[in-house]
Amino acid sequence: MSEHIVSSYDRDLEVLGRRIAEMGGIAEKMLAEAMDALANFDIELAHRVVATDQRLDALQREIEENAILTIARRQPLAIDLRECIAAMRIAADLERVGDLAKSIAKRTVKILSEARVPRAIIGLKTMAEVAAMQLKDVLDAYAQRDVERARAVWTNDSELDALEDSVFRDLLTFMMEDPRNISFCTHLLFCSKNIERIGDHTTNIAETIVYLVTGESMPTDRPKGKSSSISPSVETDEPSQ
Repeated sequence: MSEHIVSSYDRDLEVLGRRIAEMGGIAEKMLAEAMDALANFDIELAHRVVATDQRLDALQREIEENAILTIARRQPLAIDLRECIAAMRIAADLERVGDLAKSIAKRTVKILSEARVPRAIIGLKTMAEVAAMQLKDVLDAYAQRDVERARAVWTNDSELDALEDSVFRDLLTFMMEDPRNISFCTHLLFCSKNIERIGDHTTNIAETIVYLVTGESMPTDRPKGKSSSISPSVETDEPSQ
């Protein structure tokens, strides 16, 4: 980040960067804890994940307000303007990551009484590990303004899509083996879709990083693996609060 004649302008941009880093840390923790709660049927941990989402929402609003005020006060051009726009875009994507992790935690609470076939969660854990690594890499790419690392995250999204397709087929098999598994596995299907959506938001952030650093947009067609037949419009149980 370049230095400006008005030092307070640099402080404005530094604050935006710190808030993004804070949001990223919270989002990473929410995803990890949501999956731990699901794997261990830990209701107390699931409730903590749900409660944490409020902090993420508050940070997203703060970043948006600060970025708009910075634009209004400084009237930035070129990369300085892109810094503000990128902060708002990334904050919005991280807020959605939090919503999706919250959704997984809420489903953990719902399925406690009907928990079956624990091996059905193994594939979801693998998906979550890949999504968590993508999220970490893209946050590091933002901190370092590393375009190549951001492009790698964008390209590797197809791996998560392929894993989702594998999980989808496994869960269908469990449901066909025993109809009593249907409700439990249906909840896991939605959790799988939420993890895949987290991958989509990391690729959004990667695209924003490329735009921030180069001023150019990524191609409109992302590399995609096979996708399940779950409706792509389903992300969370309820709208963000």
